[in-house]
Amino acid sequence: MNIVKHKDYYYLAHSFRKEGRVMHREKYLGKEIPKNIGEIREKFMQECMEDVIKKLKSIKNNFRKEWKRYPNSVKKEMLIDLSISFTYNTNAIEGSTITLEETEEIIKNKISPNKPLRDVQETINHSKAFFRALNEKKELSNNLIMQWHEEIFRDTKADIAGKTRDYLVKVGSYVAPDWQDLNKLMKEFIGWFGKSKSMNPVELAARAHYKFEKIHPFGDGNGRVGRLIIAYVLKRNRYPLLIIEYKRRKAYYHALGKPENDFVNFFLRRYISAHKKHLKYR
Repeated sequence: MNIVKHKDYYYLAHSFRKEGRVMHREKYLGKEIPKNIGEIREKFMQECMEDVIKKLKSIKNNFRKEWKRYPNSVKKEMLIDLSISFTYNTNAIEGSTITLEETEEIIKNKISPNKPLRDVQETINHSKAFFRALNEKKELSNNLIMQWHEEIFRDTKADIAGKTRDYLVKVGSYVAPDWQDLNKLMKEFIGWFGKSKSMNPVELAARAHYKFEKIHPFGDGNGRVGRLIIAYVLKRNRYPLLIIEYKRRKAYYHALGKPENDFVNFFLRRYISAHKKHLKYR
């Protein structure tokens, strides 16, 4: 969604895909940008996303109906398998040498493969952090984010574990914010998150992930922690999770390189596609 300037006035413009067609909507703003542009933009976005929101709610409701039918013992095994898949994919995106089968051996059977000790330990620790995020009752905070990061890296990169960076970093062509601005940016991020509870949780997960990745508060592990934020938001709101798959990482990185609303559209399309079986009651 963009603010577009005509020679005489401003308007909001948004493009989205519906039933295979690209749709366009516009909203007149006037000769000057209103002071409450944030509220206007959010309301306009919700109007544009009306059909998407209905699909997301349907996915949630049908997922919850299906989930209730499983015995607790089956639920436990399913969550372990989810942890294996989530941990493998998120670590593989960051360069881990551990395969999906080896991840299962490590997490489920406690068997270590003949791979670098660092990759094995980060697999173990990430699985623990994943379950911590899923079961977390506290509101999202900077301290909580630091705890997740510290748990993942405490045994492999103790010098950065649970600590914001104090140096500049560059990821591809993207230059992350100056480290001296991180405290302010993280405070703003947590403040924004706390005021966004009315947003659909899937959209909130997408925006929170995007904003966090752009802040890039850590020297390493931003992607892993950012994807834990996605899991935290979705599980907390009783939505099925979304795994960012290693095999689709190029599309994911490409979307992260675009403006926020483009990433949100990518995320929503991916989410609905991943859970299309829950669009209809089974």
